[in-house]
Amino acid sequence: MTEKLSDTARKTVLEPLFEAGWELDTDRDAICKTFSFQDFTEAFAWMTRAAMYAEKWNHHPEWRNVYNKVHVTLTTHDVDGLSALDAKLARKMDGL
Repeated sequence: MTEKLSDTARKTVLEPLFEAGWELDTDRDAICKTFSFQDFTEAFAWMTRAAMYAEKWNHHPEWRNVYNKVHVTLTTHDVDGLSALDAKLARKMDGL
């Protein structure tokens, strides 16, 4: 079962993500980032690769794509906030 990140875990897990461009969502306990690509095809290909991991880990992002940009929001609905799954998927997305 997934658990909400503790205050201690948040500092350890989230700080590297903030350094990589992720931000706290100001409206809820979530992180978000906008990824930019050369064109729509690259953006959609990246989304497809990210979707494979999201499906494998049963942890699906909230995202939207407009041409060459993909805005991603990660939160764990089951715990009503951030969990280790969000950090795991964020790191994977950064690496794709």
